[in-house]
Amino acid sequence: MNRKLAEKTTVSSGPSQVERPTLGWDWGTAYDLFISLDVLHRADAYGLRPSWAAGVRSRLPAAERKLLEEVQQFVWVPFHWIHSLPKPKDTTTVLWALRQMAPAERMPALLPKDKDNSLEGVLLDVAARRSWDEKDLNVFRDKFTGHKEAHRINALPAYLDWWARPDEFGDLFLSALQAYHQVFFADEEKRIAPILQKGLAQAQQLAGELPLEDLLVELSQGVHFDQPFNTRQLVLIPAYWSTPLIIYSHVNPERMLFLFGVRPADVSLVPGEMVPDALLRALKALADPTRLRILRFLSEETLTPAQIARRLRLRAPTVTHHLSALRLAGLVHLTLESGESGEQRRYAARLTGVHSVCDQIKEFLDAEEEVVN
Repeated sequence: MNRKLAEKTTVSSGPSQVERPTLGWDWGTAYDLFISLDVLHRADAYGLRPSWAAGVRSRLPAAERKLLEEVQQFVWVPFHWIHSLPKPKDTTTVLWALRQMAPAERMPALLPKDKDNSLEGVLLDVAARRSWDEKDLNVFRDKFTGHKEAHRINALPAYLDWWARPDEFGDLFLSALQAYHQVFFADEEKRIAPILQKGLAQAQQLAGELPLEDLLVELSQGVHFDQPFNTRQLVLIPAYWSTPLIIYSHVNPERMLFLFGVRPADVSLVPGEMVPDALLRALKALADPTRLRILRFLSEETLTPAQIARRLRLRAPTVTHHLSALRLAGLVHLTLESGESGEQRRYAARLTGVHSVCDQIKEFLDAEEEVVN
């Protein structure tokens, strides 16, 4: 469905406007509740150790674990729904809100709002009929064929099976969230809540000091937007589990949610891990000779993926993979340009990110590590 993640840095800017959008603010651990589920099921895309992610998933009951594994490839964060929740927008609020619904209503309520509502229409029709056929499946096949995530086509029958059983899904999904909160996220929620609040306060302070364009570059850790967002209000929301990537979603034509990462560079996503994720991602990115060559090119000039592919005589998907690793490590700037032919991406070296890696290495080596006898 609608996975607009800055690559996940996929942010679409609309036609230029005279007025800049007004800023709003929101926060709550409920956003990270759903983001963390996506990270745990697509660990490689976020630079997380798959073995650790699998270990967390293994703590769930078998039926709930199977459900999440079958639907998480297609179920993305229901930003519009979380944003509508009452404060404090934590896991307790999520579970309370779901209990107020009939089981069959839960899956449609969490369905992300997509500009292409053809898929949404098919799913709602499947739920109403309590069955699906080859015609329904072909709508999804046409959508994903040739797409970078075409491998998900094989998982579509199981996903449609759940939509044909909305009552059963609603009961089991609520049970899965309850189990996930019990075995993992309750402690995680306590750990990240202060960091989210601090990140929100820092962003609000920056908002009073920087123009909107510079503020977004700072919060996104290197993403430039060549045109203002096509929305009246931009709601900024701190997120922990998606750091350093940004996520956006339209609540309605008038309001866009913009989630920015606030996990500190010296803190690991894995609780208790001594080596920070940011340092590991950066070292892994820099250890690849092709990525080092790309970074050297980008330190001299701004280039598109196609230009880089021609210079290195590599296939476009290979270059995209390398650029994603560099972006995840915070080593490149990404400029998103809108034109008649669609969105154009341009990359440049983020030298502050390179310098930050050197500082992180020094700080890590100088830090004292507690030795357990």
